[in-house]
Amino acid sequence: MGTTKLFFHLRLKPNSFLPFSVFSHKLSSSSLPKPSFLSLFSSNQTQPFSYGPSLHKGQIPPRNPFNTQNQDTHESEEEENLIDGHKFTRIFHLAALRVPANDCFALENRLRGHLLNWPRVKNIARVPGDDIEEKMMTLFDKREEEDDGEFESLVLYREKLVKEFNYRGFVKFKNLAKISRPGKRKKKGNKGDEERKGNEKKEFCVVEVVEEEGEEGENEMKGLLGEDFKGWRKWKGSTRLLLLDERYGDKGVEDLPQAIKAVLVEESRENRASTIELVRCNLTLFYDYWQMNEILEAMLPEGMLIPSAFETVGHIAHLNLRDEHLPYKNVIAKVVLDKNKPKIQTVVNKIDAIHNDYRTMQLEVLAGNHSLVTKVVENGLRFHVDLATVYWNSRLATERQRLLSGFNRNDVICDVFSGVGPVAISAAKIVKRVYANDLNPFAVEYLERNIVLNKVERKIKVFNMDGRRFINAMFSSEKAHSITHVVMNLPNDAAEFLDAFRGVYRGQPKDKEFNFPAIHVYGFSKARDPEFDFHERIRIALQEAAVNVDMRRVRLVAPGKYMLCASFILPKSVAFAVCQNVC
Repeated sequence: MGTTKLFFHLRLKPNSFLPFSVFSHKLSSSSLPKPSFLSLFSSNQTQPFSYGPSLHKGQIPPRNPFNTQNQDTHESEEEENLIDGHKFTRIFHLAALRVPANDCFALENRLRGHLLNWPRVKNIARVPGDDIEEKMMTLFDKREEEDDGEFESLVLYREKLVKEFNYRGFVKFKNLAKISRPGKRKKKGNKGDEERKGNEKKEFCVVEVVEEEGEEGENEMKGLLGEDFKGWRKWKGSTRLLLLDERYGDKGVEDLPQAIKAVLVEESRENRASTIELVRCNLTLFYDYWQMNEILEAMLPEGMLIPSAFETVGHIAHLNLRDEHLPYKNVIAKVVLDKNKPKIQTVVNKIDAIHNDYRTMQLEVLAGNHSLVTKVVENGLRFHVDLATVYWNSRLATERQRLLSGFNRNDVICDVFSGVGPVAISAAKIVKRVYANDLNPFAVEYLERNIVLNKVERKIKVFNMDGRRFINAMFSSEKAHSITHVVMNLPNDAAEFLDAFRGVYRGQPKDKEFNFPAIHVYGFSKARDPEFDFHERIRIALQEAAVNVDMRRVRLVAPGKYMLCASFILPKSVAFAVCQNVC
């Protein structure tokens, strides 16, 4: 089956560049394999036809023993061998219309319903060797009227190039350019340029045009005029490929839909200077094309839940894998790392619940570099975090923003469990004064560093002490009357610290007017009615039956386990209560 040519005449809109390249090679059309549907590891298994790209369709190319892929230098050999990218390469046999570059966009709009329309694959592909700048077109338009579209003479063709172009003008004629172009001086590359090259995304899609072998003599002239020379054929100018729907991959011109034929015939009436060809091409999709869930679905056992969600902390992806995923944790981490580069450079998994007083998580580094020190940007502020020694939860960003929306410039905030300062530093941009405290000395160190980083050191005072001691110290000082909000974001234990508010104003005269602070306390609940359960725990801690609480659910932490936020004004009876423990 040879290349089928259709002759139409078009004059439409100009074209622009495409995000992927096309490589053309010479093959006999009779040697083309028929389209087949292949599974990931088997070349014989077939699947029912379904639209769109899939790892269960297409053909796995033969392995090239001389092809070595570039790997990142920071990855170990063990990580590199976890996934064989060649097994995820698929070749799809398609049909395409080779059209003049100036006409491709207009034809694409008219034929869109019959084009490939695959995700992340453009319907228009470049044809190498056919691109030429518009200002150079005048050279090729000087032809004799009686000529059949070919160049007048190969010698004249070369002489025209020599006369028309100086050493700066040889863009597509590399071999001829060497005659006039002086040797280039090697520029010393900067480290920044090398880093940018390393972060560039790899090519995930390649289109190869399958053509018949050209006439004799063309190969001889390529040695003189370059590989892109096509002088023995009728020169058509810059062309593009319109990739047709996969259903037309093995069909001829007669089998194309009437809608395609009608559009081409209609356009042919306007101009008789250009041609359109129906060609066969191979679309190759590499490992980088496929989404994370598609790779994991092919690699994990059938029926296993695909772990597609994770928390992002700076350059770190934080997974919470189930027990069934643990045998495949390294493979899952490698896929997560590959599909989220360069934003994600480290993948970790939490191996145990939080039990210590510092709220630090036990994390295992599964892929990437082993540094857990990162920088997080939230609400326009920057925070340095070390997940090995401090606590951070990016999923609470929305809740923190909701809490900050209730503050004004006259407020004074007490953050009892501040951590590295996501609430305290953000509040300092709004309120009058912030008092931030945390028991973890590492968290206090990063808190002070983040305060300087965000330039709010004049509005925040830092403490490093136990939560009860901090509450007693603040409300027994002269600052007690200015405090308007108290934030207690320690969901596992915060409710147990509420008893520290009993009798905080016991030394003050009761007839004096007080503005009692609003308390925002967070907690977990697994009860059937989590709001009622958390409210009861607050009442027990305060030893007060009548507490008007504004309760809301923050998020579902685990099946049946909610994180809640309770906001209430400190009751007067609690503030002036007689302390039974210390008298």
